[in-house]
Amino acid sequence: MNDWIIHLIEGGGYWGIGFLMLLENVFPPIPSELIMGIGGIAVAHGRMDVAPLMIFGTIGSTLGNYAWFLLGRALGYQRLKPFVDRFGRWLTLDWQDVAKLVVFFQKHGQWVVFVMRFSPLMRTMISLPAGLAEMGHVRFLVFTLAGAAVWNAILVWAGWHLGNNFGHLEKYTGPVALAGMALIGVLYVWRIVRWKPRAE
Repeated sequence: MNDWIIHLIEGGGYWGIGFLMLLENVFPPIPSELIMGIGGIAVAHGRMDVAPLMIFGTIGSTLGNYAWFLLGRALGYQRLKPFVDRFGRWLTLDWQDVAKLVVFFQKHGQWVVFVMRFSPLMRTMISLPAGLAEMGHVRFLVFTLAGAAVWNAILVWAGWHLGNNFGHLEKYTGPVALAGMALIGVLYVWRIVRWKPRAE
């Protein structure tokens, strides 16, 4: 996959960056670290400029997240009730929990969307519950754009700073992502063991 990403960036330039960042947010296995990191390397070598790289990369990220948001808006959280009623134990949720999450997202969800832009595991999928909770379009787009811009700037800086040795970054991002997944797995098992449905 890495060779395909590099080839597309070399052939498509800024448009290739934007397209890949859109795909990265629709199909999370594509790593934004690699895409924007390569862009940073290109800046260091004088083959790209920072401003258009950031613009195309950030717009691509935002559009990819917006697709998940629109899917959530189209579904609506009320359609989840039969699913939650049936599989509540495995979700460690009952419908009262869902209702509380929706209220929380409607009030404070923009900050969750912003912060989760820095999470390798949740930066894409957080857009779906934002849509399910019917967060406002403008609010979602503004905070997604802001979070994506900050995250992309960090990656571009890392690529520029490390140059051709960008692979060193993977020594840190890989273990952090694995540790995060392991922690989520442990917390999930703990919640299943401890979870009891509320009385109606």
